[in-house]
Amino acid sequence: MRLEHRKKLQTMETKTKKSKKRFDAIKVMREIREEISLEIMDMTYEEERAYLDKLLEQGKVSTK
Repeated sequence: MRLEHRKKLQTMETKTKKSKKRFDAIKVMREIREEISLEIMDMTYEEERAYLDKLLEQGKVSTK
């Protein structure tokens, strides 16, 4: 690799350091989805609908 390319890569690597996230929305969304999946796993369709309707009424799930 040429010297100019190495210097350019080194500069790019130092500029792309990530700061620590305060809140990881994707991680939280996956945790919530996993929790709901485990709760409804053995439910019939009717039980699942009732469970989800109850969550919607309580405002625990957003439809947006």
